[in-house]
Amino acid sequence: MSNARPDHGEDDEQTIEAASAPAEAGHLVLVATPIGNVEDASLRLRRLLAEADVVAAEDTRRLHALAHRMGVQVGGRVLSYHEHNETERADELLDAVADGSVVVVVTDAGMPSVSDPGFRVVARAVERDLPITAAPGPSAVLTALALSGLATDRFCFEGFPPRKPGERARTFAALVDEPRTMVFFEAPHRIADTLAAMSDAFGPDRAAAVARELTKTYEEVLRGGLGELADRVTQTPLRGEICVVVAGAPPRGPVPLAELVPQVLERVAAGERLKDVVGDVAGGAGVAKRDLYEAALAARSR
Repeated sequence: MSNARPDHGEDDEQTIEAASAPAEAGHLVLVATPIGNVEDASLRLRRLLAEADVVAAEDTRRLHALAHRMGVQVGGRVLSYHEHNETERADELLDAVADGSVVVVVTDAGMPSVSDPGFRVVARAVERDLPITAAPGPSAVLTALALSGLATDRFCFEGFPPRKPGERARTFAALVDEPRTMVFFEAPHRIADTLAAMSDAFGPDRAAAVARELTKTYEEVLRGGLGELADRVTQTPLRGEICVVVAGAPPRGPVPLAELVPQVLERVAAGERLKDVVGDVAGGAGVAKRDLYEAALAARSR
């Protein structure tokens, strides 16, 4: 048997494709769809829609419209798979996988399971030990992050903020000290209230970007402080699908000892050991335990 590698590029491509294809006949495939521009549709998306045995779509009408724009004929059975039926439909799809079918899951835009249906069928497939793969592609989260001009080395996706003002305020309050860049989705009729709430929670000067209609004809990215953006959106309402990217909290310096000593003495007076309290408070405030211990002793001796 020869150990020589193929010399031709065509052979290399065939080898790579064969190596990356699932070995099992039946498998579940999460497939990303364009978030706006149909030209972002991958060749793999086109092939899977044409060849899959079953295509589970968030909106079957949108799927057929997308396929028409791509010039693709969906070859398999098309089923609806959305937030209202995904729990009960998951096993139906996975039964088809277990029987040897290729089942494709798509949403209206972007990657299934990322703030869209898909998570439950993946979780159930893991429980049933059925093969899963993905055909990656366009992502509103990553596109907005890349265009924001904010730090990309560490980020988190927070989805849609709560609709009710009180819950929204509590959500943002819990994120005030989040050091990573944060990405949110929001609806156009709530964006003004959301930016105002973000300005109240994070401060009007916290850097942010509002990206709308990404990859589409009227794509627009607004950048500035949260207060400024809230004012701009109030004056000129936005339309379309919106992502909000907010800079993470800046590093905080150590808390002055004078502010920490009263906390330490109050807890010691309540019966806790000085050494234990100092270790706890110093760790949370970013100060040296020895300095805080000596400051607390000095204050007790006065």
